[in-house]
Amino acid sequence: MTPKGLLLLFLVFAPSGLAEAQAEFEQTAYEEPRVVFDFYFDEPEKINAALFWIRSLTGPLLESPYDMAPEMMDIKVIIHGTEIVTVAKRNLARYRDAVERMRYYAALGVEFRVCALAAQDYDYSAQDFHDFITIVPSAITDLAHWQQRGYAVITPNIMIKKHAIEEIR
Repeated sequence: MTPKGLLLLFLVFAPSGLAEAQAEFEQTAYEEPRVVFDFYFDEPEKINAALFWIRSLTGPLLESPYDMAPEMMDIKVIIHGTEIVTVAKRNLARYRDAVERMRYYAALGVEFRVCALAAQDYDYSAQDFHDFITIVPSAITDLAHWQQRGYAVITPNIMIKKHAIEEIR
């Protein structure tokens, strides 16, 4: 049999043997996270999806087998895009769900930091923000500061979901 014939024979019969194999689960030995999230979105509503990124980080670590207490996690969120309007008190009615989720995470120890330069662009001052917000001089400077101290920087890439999971599964 020629090499091409052997290859064709392998391709025809190999998948049936491989169909029984499955993915392997690895229980990664995670350590206490030191993370800074970079929130800079073109639409304020994208903060809702971005907050799931925090849940995706903290959720598994709070549960068994890790059982980390919230104080074992050092997580900061730097807000400096259009989502800044979600943390302004005057917009509470419109963004209540996001604010309540941020309050929950803040109670777990997540720090929400707003860029003073962005606040100035929106004509906001300290009294315009909820009490769980800390204002920092500059988002970019703050990101550099925490990255230099060994924090992982995570920038959520929030896309518009066009298909329900059930449609594409």
